[in-house]
Amino acid sequence: MTNEQPAETFTVEEIVAVNPYNPDILNDLEVFVNEQVSSQAYNLDANLSLLRLYQFEPERLSVQIVARILIKALMAMPAPDFSLCLFLIPEHVQMEEQFKTLIVLSHYLETGRFRQFWDEASKNHNILEVVPGFEQAIQHYAIHVLSLTYQKVPRPVLAEAINIEGLALDKFMEYHAANSGWVIEKGGRSQLIVLPRNEFNHPELKKNTADTVPFEHITRIFPVLS
Repeated sequence: MTNEQPAETFTVEEIVAVNPYNPDILNDLEVFVNEQVSSQAYNLDANLSLLRLYQFEPERLSVQIVARILIKALMAMPAPDFSLCLFLIPEHVQMEEQFKTLIVLSHYLETGRFRQFWDEASKNHNILEVVPGFEQAIQHYAIHVLSLTYQKVPRPVLAEAINIEGLALDKFMEYHAANSGWVIEKGGRSQLIVLPRNEFNHPELKKNTADTVPFEHITRIFPVLS
């Protein structure tokens, strides 16, 4: 009698790291996208591998899965993930209405046009609501953008950027005052939120170095172009 060795099992991340172009893992990668959505996790490398496999087997492309990948990529801003993913999606797929909407939303976020973003998002709630945590991720990105621009941000500007008003905004500000170093000041007719100092809203803090592209962004671009 021979002793059979138990089959070795690998996680999706391990499979992608070893052989990202193996068409046999396509179904596993699709399942993994849905797991990322339900667990509010994120793995760009696995999602890029799936989009590459769709290029080799376009008949297996799932529009629903691609939409979820792009929404998760939007949630990762300011990282360039959305553009990296979009580069791998066929043009005729991008022309479908839901993808044109996501591209418009991406443009609004990249240009800091938050009022237009939230207006467009509200019109397309059915596309975005399938991915939990979307609104909170975009609010986090909006605060990031404000922190690069303002030393003191007026309450109405904050309200517009994160799409929160009234008592909900009061609680939001109180939370960040307690946990994120915000200071709330009374300024004229409105409140001012003093944001933590950084080298962008306080240029005197900036180190005397040449502007560089983060290395992690470069390492993500090269596999896409290969």
